[in-house]
Amino acid sequence: MRAAIIPVTPLQQNCSLIWCTRTMKGALVDPGGDLDNLKQAVAKAGVSLEKLLVTHGHLDHCGQTGMLAEELGLPIEGPHEDDRFWIDRLDEDGQRWGMVAKSFTPTRWLKHGDTVKVGELTLDVIHCPGHTPGHVVFYHAPSRFAIVGDVLFQGSIGRTDFPRGNHQDLINSITQRLWPLGEDVTFIPGHGPTSTFGRERKTNAFVSDYALS
Repeated sequence: MRAAIIPVTPLQQNCSLIWCTRTMKGALVDPGGDLDNLKQAVAKAGVSLEKLLVTHGHLDHCGQTGMLAEELGLPIEGPHEDDRFWIDRLDEDGQRWGMVAKSFTPTRWLKHGDTVKVGELTLDVIHCPGHTPGHVVFYHAPSRFAIVGDVLFQGSIGRTDFPRGNHQDLINSITQRLWPLGEDVTFIPGHGPTSTFGRERKTNAFVSDYALS
């Protein structure tokens, strides 16, 4: 498995290109905008896109996902259906923030315990509500690697002051569903630099073992 980060939109959201090195088939996770840049990155890596994956329904993460899927004839998998209301308002949110966005219906809504295939890779789907009610995390166990969207960041956690956000749900998602995966898991967050679960358990001001003790 290989992964590359392509920041997109004025909010510098981390769109991830992941691919199977055996088949060179891949997926974009959270292609929220700057589609020309994303297509160039895919071509440069020599990857054949199979699908688009979405962690949650916020504008910067999926505002242009439906447009890219339509252009390239690709399926969309994710997020959990509890984020349907966010995706349904993408057109409205795009106008509000001065960004091009279009609502869509995923080919497949995801649930906790589902798996997603990319080439010969199998990613586990972990439902992690809190930032949004339908947020999911994609985890590749053999690589000890996760794409966590806006659940967790290096040194911080996702905001919970948006509609249907819930701070305690977010803390529970991190401590009960991410920490058990292991301290050696490296993750790509929705914004900013990568980190490991172990580092965040030691240093994160919101969810370190010390902060929650």
